[in-house]
Amino acid sequence: MGRPWPEAEEVAPGTELGSWRESEGNTVLGMASSSPDSPCSCDCFVSVPPASAIPAVIFAKNSDRPRDEVQEVVFVPAGSHTPGSRLQCTYIEVEQVSKTHAVILSRPSWLWGAEMGANEHGVCIGNEAVWTKEPVGEGEALLGMDLLRLALERSSSAQEALHVITGLLERYGQGGSCLEDPAPFSYHNTFLLADRTEAWVLETAGRLWAAQRIQEGARNISNQLSIGTDISVQHPELRTHAQAKGWWDGQGAFDFAQVFSLTQQPVRMEAAKARFRAGQELLQQWQGGITAEVMMGILRDKESGICMDSGGFRTTASMVSVLPQDPTQPCVHFLTATPDPSRSVFKPFIFGVGVAQAPQVLSPTFGAQDPVRTLPRFQTRVDRRHTLYRGHQAALGLMESDQDRGQQLQQKQQDLEQEGLKATQGLLTSEWAPSLQELGSLFQAFVKRESQAYA
Repeated sequence: MGRPWPEAEEVAPGTELGSWRESEGNTVLGMASSSPDSPCSCDCFVSVPPASAIPAVIFAKNSDRPRDEVQEVVFVPAGSHTPGSRLQCTYIEVEQVSKTHAVILSRPSWLWGAEMGANEHGVCIGNEAVWTKEPVGEGEALLGMDLLRLALERSSSAQEALHVITGLLERYGQGGSCLEDPAPFSYHNTFLLADRTEAWVLETAGRLWAAQRIQEGARNISNQLSIGTDISVQHPELRTHAQAKGWWDGQGAFDFAQVFSLTQQPVRMEAAKARFRAGQELLQQWQGGITAEVMMGILRDKESGICMDSGGFRTTASMVSVLPQDPTQPCVHFLTATPDPSRSVFKPFIFGVGVAQAPQVLSPTFGAQDPVRTLPRFQTRVDRRHTLYRGHQAALGLMESDQDRGQQLQQKQQDLEQEGLKATQGLLTSEWAPSLQELGSLFQAFVKRESQAYA
């Protein structure tokens, strides 16, 4: 199937994409930076052949959250469950299913769900915050991040994951504070779902939704409704509800984004428009040549605001996944578990025998005394930093205070990441034949080596 990733020097001849150094950004497009005082949120990307340089779907996401929030990477094995049992999510319980799939999750460490993740069947999902004409409910329900994890645990394709989310949305609704803070901050959600063959964009407004199927080309989402008239499937009451509210006259084409978007957009959504356009242009620039490294470069792009640090928010974790169309090839998921992808290492994870939790990226737990469990919620703060996060924090401080040692650390980061890219490239081209145990412990090995580099 050819080389999945070009060598580092081949990724942008004569051009620097998504530099590792914070002082250098991608200036190719000349994008305006996001407003420094605008709270922003996430960006998701997907490339489906022929947009990809290889016969694979490539998924990517930056999770932009409060700058001091810790994101952990959690492996949850497949499981069997007692019929009729209940499952505690972040705020509410739902009915458990009899079998759940193994998942790898990148999540804010205080909640049950996840910002992004993948399952053993090669399904990947990322979510985004969105505000629409439908009011955000005040009550606690399922977070969008809960819906994401539930879909990964219960689906074997992107389309099945879409049905899981919409079914749970209809039954339980979405709601509850999405920040670890006594002041509630709630939103509705959009999702990008991908598997080995296709992708779906799912955009919600309360219990209502519309979805678009992506079978070729590249697509991105950035905190706004983006599905227009090209709706592949929708909530059965979507149009009648819009007509009853006076948002649509029932005549002509039905444009979901136009009908359900707020007339007066919050500042955070106006800022997202610039990121959305920048993401579109970056994907278009690399059309037909998108690889894992290209996606990593896009996630590292500071000029556009995609790699974000403003208004108390920043990119707190990142993920890139390569999902080969050949079902005999393994899917490879690269996760940072640390903030600022321009100064983080994308480390490879592959599902297989012997996969276990990497303890260095698992946050401490606080049981019944956790501020998310005690009522009223979030009245106190706890230290959720995991081992790798602490080491990475110290490394960032060194990069800013000691230029020489900082450059040495960044070189170690780059070398480690390139080693992971080359190892997985060798795996997919049959140049490397690791044992099942080596394959399953790959992520753990790279996490351990990164931790040692910061010691």
